[in-house]
Amino acid sequence: MFYRKVLISLREWAESKHRKPLVLRGARQVGKTTIVEEFAKYFDDFLRLNLEKIADKTVFEANDTPEDVLSAIYLLKNKEKKQGRTLLFIDEIQVSKKAVALLRYFYEDLPDLYVIAAGSLLETLIDVQVSFPVGRVEYLALRPCSFSEFLGAIGENQIKEKLLAAELPDAIHSRVMKFFNEFVLVGGMPEVVAAYAENRDIVALRKIYDTLLSGYRDDVEKYANNKTERNVLRHILKNGWRHAGQRIKFECFAESNYKSREVGEAFRTLEKAMVLELCYPTTTTDLPPAPDLKKSPKLLWLDTGIVNYVAKNQLELFGTQDISEHWKGKIAEHIVGQELLAQNNSVLAQRNFWVRNAKNSQAEIDFVLQTDTQLLPIEVKAGHNAKIKSMHLFMEETKGDFAVRFWNNPMQKDTVELPSGKKYTLLNLPFYYAEVLEKMIEN
Repeated sequence: MFYRKVLISLREWAESKHRKPLVLRGARQVGKTTIVEEFAKYFDDFLRLNLEKIADKTVFEANDTPEDVLSAIYLLKNKEKKQGRTLLFIDEIQVSKKAVALLRYFYEDLPDLYVIAAGSLLETLIDVQVSFPVGRVEYLALRPCSFSEFLGAIGENQIKEKLLAAELPDAIHSRVMKFFNEFVLVGGMPEVVAAYAENRDIVALRKIYDTLLSGYRDDVEKYANNKTERNVLRHILKNGWRHAGQRIKFECFAESNYKSREVGEAFRTLEKAMVLELCYPTTTTDLPPAPDLKKSPKLLWLDTGIVNYVAKNQLELFGTQDISEHWKGKIAEHIVGQELLAQNNSVLAQRNFWVRNAKNSQAEIDFVLQTDTQLLPIEVKAGHNAKIKSMHLFMEETKGDFAVRFWNNPMQKDTVELPSGKKYTLLNLPFYYAEVLEKMIEN
């Protein structure tokens, strides 16, 4: 176990006076069970149930009140109640609709009990098969490891602390970029990161990647409602990784014969499972950004390391000096998107990009981020400012005067003058600062 930032959010939840049962969301194998077990060390007593086990499920099916459920758990686990704080972890809660329904009563009847629920298939069932008590639970997202967590795992804690404080000196830029390129190659799945930290052998990670992929493919049987949906899901999980960071069309996706409706439904199922995200464009340059769901989305998977493994990019990326030179810059864009999402643990966090709403226009900004004052354009590009023409077009139209570019070089702040005479500040940041972009902007 290495340190995960989500522990901070879990502690804040536990200390809140208005705490409700917490539903921990995330794709399978992002470390939900491990992080709860680590968090349990801050409690005097820890009760864990896995509702895929018949005996654990029966605790809820055979009892009608939280008090009776809690007493039954102690009997089942052959434990005595302890003084102090107790954490109850209900894993695979989606197996029992009654357990889901009882969450609201834990909040109302046992407010001193700390309750966390999770489930590997939970996200695909929230809208259709189970009804979570509205206003009686809260949610927290757990995603793959960020770069700072990767640094902590490999023992580079001083660099990690400087990164999180947004205070890395330019003198160690090359060293930090070396670690970041390793992170791009390996990815952020916790088991993969832990294995790499132990032996620094990328080849030895193949079995873990294969196991992760097999797990996602095996879950297809549980996600799918019929044979056609099962086949489409399998097709996406087999062929979709090679389209990471690219705009896609549902119709005949990845050289298939599947229709737009079938592919769209399968993608939305995987999106609920947090295996991927369909990142839609906006055409506005000012707040608020409204995604245009009629335009082609960009496909972003949960982890760049898995993308590299499946798409066979590892050899090309091994020892690279600049990730923006590979795969038409899509890997650089994909990892920046992954790091932007790692800035917070909100389940509502999503990414958008910008396209110009003009006929025959090819102008596109990789990401746009909503701040308190403007819609912030973010480009992932190498080279001179003349290469970011889309950024210039965006800045001509927006009321904002600040933009960000991620690149391979040290931090640099430029003042750019547009043909209209308008000036804006372009903050050029090395890739490794994507995780702390909000702090960089504050500074």
